[in-house]
Amino acid sequence: MSEENKNENLVETNSLKDYINLVRNNLFPIILIVAASLIISIVYAVNARNIYKSTAALKVVKPQGSILNSPVISDFQDFGSDRFIANEIEILKTFNTRERVAEALIDSFNTFGVKDSFFLLLNQKSDKQKGKLLPVSEIAEELFHAVSIDQKRGLDIIEITVESPSPYEAVLAANCYTNEYRNLNLEVNRDQLTLVKDFLLDQKQEKQNQLSQAEETLKKFQEKGGVIALDEQANKLISQLSDFEAQKNATQIELMASSKVLNQYRNELDKQNPRLADYLKGLSSEAYFKSLQEQLVRLEVNRDLALSTKSSLEDDSKSVQNLNEKIIDLRNKLNDRVEEIKLGIFASSPEEVKELSQKMIEEEIKNQSLKISVTELGSIVRNYEKKFNKLPQTAIELARYQRSRESLEKLYTLVEEKFQEALINEQSQPGNVLIIDNARRPLLPSKPNRLLIVIIGLVLGSGLAFGYVIAKNYFDNTVKTPEDLQKRNISVLAWIPQFEGASKNGTQDYEFIVAKKPDSMASEAFRALRTRIQLLRFDKDSLKTFLVTSSAPQEGKTLIAINLAGSFAQSGRRTVIIDCDLRKPRVQELFNAKRIPGLIDYLFGHLSLNEVTHKAEIDNLDYITCGTIPPNPAEMLESEPMKRFLTEMREKYDIVILDSPPIIAVTDSEILATMVDGTVLVVSADTTEFDLMEKAVEIMKKDKLTFLGTVLNNFSYKSGYGSYYKYYYYYSENSEGKKSRSSKRKA
Repeated sequence: MSEENKNENLVETNSLKDYINLVRNNLFPIILIVAASLIISIVYAVNARNIYKSTAALKVVKPQGSILNSPVISDFQDFGSDRFIANEIEILKTFNTRERVAEALIDSFNTFGVKDSFFLLLNQKSDKQKGKLLPVSEIAEELFHAVSIDQKRGLDIIEITVESPSPYEAVLAANCYTNEYRNLNLEVNRDQLTLVKDFLLDQKQEKQNQLSQAEETLKKFQEKGGVIALDEQANKLISQLSDFEAQKNATQIELMASSKVLNQYRNELDKQNPRLADYLKGLSSEAYFKSLQEQLVRLEVNRDLALSTKSSLEDDSKSVQNLNEKIIDLRNKLNDRVEEIKLGIFASSPEEVKELSQKMIEEEIKNQSLKISVTELGSIVRNYEKKFNKLPQTAIELARYQRSRESLEKLYTLVEEKFQEALINEQSQPGNVLIIDNARRPLLPSKPNRLLIVIIGLVLGSGLAFGYVIAKNYFDNTVKTPEDLQKRNISVLAWIPQFEGASKNGTQDYEFIVAKKPDSMASEAFRALRTRIQLLRFDKDSLKTFLVTSSAPQEGKTLIAINLAGSFAQSGRRTVIIDCDLRKPRVQELFNAKRIPGLIDYLFGHLSLNEVTHKAEIDNLDYITCGTIPPNPAEMLESEPMKRFLTEMREKYDIVILDSPPIIAVTDSEILATMVDGTVLVVSADTTEFDLMEKAVEIMKKDKLTFLGTVLNNFSYKSGYGSYYKYYYYYSENSEGKKSRSSKRKA
């Protein structure tokens, strides 16, 4: 058989009819698997814990920078926004964020105190520790599995969804997540402002203590030495000196705060781009840049000095106006230089570095200006101190105490103003997170969908059952239907159905079915086999001796041989069946006879032919058992006495049927096949493997052996040939019904 034909046969096998027959043949395991899957899914659905889902929504806005930070094309801006939202989602998923949420949930648990309303916070695994509060780290791990954070497609909105067996806990966890993330976002955005505020708070408290000490010292001096009045000129000098001294000290404090912020910016930028950090650090040493700052600060100090020495009527004098014009001009030049630096940096910097670089540049300029201001104010203070030291000796000590108190008082006032300004700046600094939808308590559980679970169980069970059947059929290399034989170009003479009671109670009472139940389906099948053998040749005398064999043991060759012989006998032809299976003979069992005497005893000449020939229970049928089992079965079957015996049987009987051993197992059947008119191969459905069957057919077709075809034994009509079974059952039922009614009428 060519490969092309084999491929065609395989394609034909996968027809709808084949699949339907496959399901019919495996109906019990299919029902069992589907029922088991359905029961498991129902049990799971009934016992599954209710899960409640609550969702809160946040709007996260990307921080807006200057025009230098904004991209040129809006598409790139959208891409950057999506990237920003993705970064924020990762921050929400970090362990640190989950720890903050866990701590907030523990606080709520300690306040609320009802264990039935919590599940994620309590130990659910250990029997000894069950119901006890978990540590923060373990609650954070539970949140990782219970919380899902997703961005709404195309929007700057993040949804935080929490699932829990407790609806109260789901709402609480979702709202805690949004609040803690908003607080974290505010902390990050206010980080630099908070740093300055905390520093100014420390300075404020320190200056307040120093002012209290100075006032106490002045009070003690006045009480001890009496009150000494200073003249108007001395008071004015002390006021001016304390103003500039307080301004200098306040500038120093501001410089220290600026240095802290600048160092933090430098450390952050150094982590991202060390070369850029070094470059920005060196900006303050640029000659042109430094010269502009020095001139600007000097003009501002001179203006303040001019204002402090003139009356209110002279504030609008030409000298002050000229100083203001020069200050504005220098500021414009300084701003132009700063913009040039920013453009050069932003042209080659990634998006995340631009904002930090801009802040560092601004702080660098501020820091350098403060340094110059401290130097200039120090120079002015020193000039005033020279004048102060020229006061009369009797008044200088009081003036020194008074100067210290006024200076500290003004410094405290300036620091207080700076602190309040920093506090307002911190509190007014908005975050970029807005809670747009708080979580709400769900009324119904979101999981499990019990109906869906049952449906999935049913579908999954059906899929598993069908998969089992397909896999079983794929790996099952046995013959099942007549089509399996026909597709391999092997002739099928007939198919013998399964019949009930073939080995009832361990006996063989019903195996000779044509004699026991001549009206059964199996008997009809044997008659069909007899008819088809007779029609194989026109000359009936040329087809008198038959060999019945199989490819392997336990395929029913003896049963087929005896019932075929009985069918020929019922048609009125003198028939004999001879047991030529000299290794495991079985003919005597089906006729309830003794194995000895038999064929071998006759061939050895110990008995006559009449002594080894036995009459069967139906007319025209004789049988010869095996007899004594010889040590050399193949030699006995190939001997001259055996050939003469077959010639004698052919002359004496119309039909001679030989029951032989499996053809693949031993050579006995090959020897006998050369002595008969035709050979029939018995194939058992769901038992005979294709490889063995094809090997047996190949043996019988070589050396010009007379291979007539195959008989498919043990075939189920109901699964493979339902219509045939239906019609036959209809006729057999009618026949039996008629007999029954006839007997009733006779009675």
